[in-house]
Amino acid sequence: MLRRLYAWVLALSEKPSAPWAMAGVSFTESSFFPIPPDIMLVPMCLARPERAFYYAGLCTLASVVGGLAGYAIGALLYDTVGKFLIDLYGYGDKAETFRAAYAEWGHWVILIKGATPIPYKLVTITAGFARYDLFWFTVLSIVTRGARFYLLATLLYFWGPPAREFIERRLELVAFVSLVIIVVGFYAAVRLF
Repeated sequence: MLRRLYAWVLALSEKPSAPWAMAGVSFTESSFFPIPPDIMLVPMCLARPERAFYYAGLCTLASVVGGLAGYAIGALLYDTVGKFLIDLYGYGDKAETFRAAYAEWGHWVILIKGATPIPYKLVTITAGFARYDLFWFTVLSIVTRGARFYLLATLLYFWGPPAREFIERRLELVAFVSLVIIVVGFYAAVRLF
């Protein structure tokens, strides 16, 4: 079943609508959706390595715009939508701690957490809730999300065929490790503050 799903994702990644689907996932992941855009970025870069940097740019742009939507949720709708989403991810009792962290370490919070498996929506919503400077939030989001997606695209551009061969030979292991990274990211988000 996993191999069929992998083949389906690869086939989907070659369709003309794939970049827009990836951009949609990237946008929503930065504001409310739990699945990271890497799940589409990787197969798309493997299927068409010559477009890897275009995909990374699109993913970055959509993620930053989605981050601005997450910021707006935190700044304007925290008592309703924002609190619900933060509670949904098990982070509700730590919102004040996060606001204090932004006051003291704001730039570093965005730079470090934006590049890790910690769900970026937690960063964006709490940045809005903490009233972190919108200009710096946008600049740092571009830097951290761009670094993450362009690094991945660069690796896949230069080592795509061996990576694809490795993934196809050890698909179950790769899927398990990816799942562990996502779970660890959520766990770390709850435990770090």
